[in-house]
Amino acid sequence: MSGKMKTRRAAAKRFGINSNGKVRFKRAYKRHCLEGQPKKSKRQRRGNGTMFEGDARHVRAMLPYG
Repeated sequence: MSGKMKTRRAAAKRFGINSNGKVRFKRAYKRHCLEGQPKKSKRQRRGNGTMFEGDARHVRAMLPYG
């Protein structure tokens, strides 16, 4: 009996797959308490990052339809 595969919802909220097939993510520590952080660290956390291939394999398994 083969039905639909389930997506891990926690992973779906945190990761996405871009048009090149790479896994993208939002950087941590950029939500609140930003006045106490140095400018350099806030600047480095700008934009979305792409995950290394070794870690991305685990995420792709959790997002079967991504």
